[in-house]
Amino acid sequence: MVNQQINTSTAVIQQQKKSSAMMKKKLNDYAWAYFMVFPTMAGLIILNIWPIFQTIYLSFTKYGDFGRTKWIGMGNYVKLFHDTVFLKSMYNTFVYTIGVVPFGVFLSLVLAVLLNANIKGKTIYRTIYFLPVVSTPAAIAMVWKMLFITDYGLLNYVLSLVGINKIQWLTSPKFAIISVIIVGIWSMAGYYMVILLSGLQEIPKTFYEAADIDGAGPLYKFFRITIPLVSPTLFFVVVLSLTSSLQVFDTIFMMFEKKSPVLEDVQSMAYLFYKYGFQMNEKGYASAIVVVLLVIILLITAIQLKMQKKWVHYQ
Repeated sequence: MVNQQINTSTAVIQQQKKSSAMMKKKLNDYAWAYFMVFPTMAGLIILNIWPIFQTIYLSFTKYGDFGRTKWIGMGNYVKLFHDTVFLKSMYNTFVYTIGVVPFGVFLSLVLAVLLNANIKGKTIYRTIYFLPVVSTPAAIAMVWKMLFITDYGLLNYVLSLVGINKIQWLTSPKFAIISVIIVGIWSMAGYYMVILLSGLQEIPKTFYEAADIDGAGPLYKFFRITIPLVSPTLFFVVVLSLTSSLQVFDTIFMMFEKKSPVLEDVQSMAYLFYKYGFQMNEKGYASAIVVVLLVIILLITAIQLKMQKKWVHYQ
C-alpha cells in the first residue's frame, strides 16, 4: 500500500515536471515568435499606422509657420466640399479609375489566357509584357510623353497613316485624361497578367478534358470554366487595381508641367494632396484631402468584399 502511494506521488511529480517543462517551452516559443515579428510590427506601427492617426489629426488643424498648428474642427472639410478644384480632382480620379480598371483587368486576363496556351516563345512574350512593371514610372511617363507629342509623336504618325488628323494628346482638355488612362492601362497590364497567369495555372486540366469530351467550344470553356475558377484571383486583381488607380499620381506628375493649361483637367486627388502639402505648405488642408481619399478607398473595398459572394467561387 505504501509502495503504491509512493509510486502515485512520483507519477504526479513527474507529470507536474513534464507540464512545467512543456509550459516553459511554449512560453519560449511565444517569446521567440514575438521577437521575430517585432521588427515588422514596429515598422508597420511607426511607418503606417501612426502616420494615419497623425494625418487624421492634422486634417482638423490649420498648419502655420514653423510647424505650429491650430485646431479648426471641421473647417478643412467644409472648405473642401466648396472647393471646385478639389471636386474636379475627385471627378478626374473617378474617370481615370473607371477608364483604367475595367479595360486594364480585361486586357490582363486576355493576355494571361493567351500566354497560358501552348504557343511558341511564350516566355519571351511574358517578359515583354512584364517589362513595364520593372521600369520606373518616371521613365514610362517620359517615353509616353514623347510618343504623345502632337507634331512629331509616333502615335499621331501611326494615326495619320489611316487618315486620322493630329490629336493634341497632352494639350487638349478632352484628350489629356485619355492619354493618362492609356498609360495607366499599359503600365498595369503586365503586372496583373502575371498574377492572373498564376491563377490560371492552378486550374486542373481535367475540367477542360471533360469539356472537350462533351464537345464544348473555346468560348464556353472560357466563360463556364476559366472565369469561375479564376474568379478568386480576378477579385484580388480588381481590388488591387482599384486601390492603386484611386491613388494615381506619378504619371500625372511626370507627364504634365506645373503650369500646363490642362493640369486641372487631369490632376487627381493624390496629386492635389501633394500640391497643397508640399508646394503650398497647407498640410492641414492636404491631410483632409487624403483622409477623404482614404474613406473612399475603404468604402469601395468594403462594397467589393460584400459583393464578392455573388461572383467569386472558392473551391
